[in-house]
Amino acid sequence: MIGFYTNAQSIVGEWETFDDKTGDKLSVVEIYKISNKYFGKITKLYEDPSDSVCEKCEDKNKDKPIIGLVILNNLEEDDDEYNNGTILDPNNGETYKCYIELITKNKLKLRGYIGFSIIGRTQYWQRKI
Repeated sequence: MIGFYTNAQSIVGEWETFDDKTGDKLSVVEIYKISNKYFGKITKLYEDPSDSVCEKCEDKNKDKPIIGLVILNNLEEDDDEYNNGTILDPNNGETYKCYIELITKNKLKLRGYIGFSIIGRTQYWQRKI
């Protein structure tokens, strides 16, 4: 029954992100779908100034405003997971492989990693209500 519940839900919408150490709200990420792929962009910052830019990013994202920055790219739905995509960490400018799993309709698990998913970091995001 849990599998059916999870599959009936969508990751599309606004999600609040949190600091791993303090638990403070950091940002709002809007996840959206184009064709059969999922993307996510930062739409709000809670702690950083709203005119912050991605200083540590390279290539096309160098010095781009954090608000509006697409950080999730090309995720594909695979049953109850969304994978084969990437996530950009604007704090260090690095891009990682990632996957998302919807835990409940209002909580998702996001895992960013290099190489194998066992070597990485997990965050939990809450749906903005």
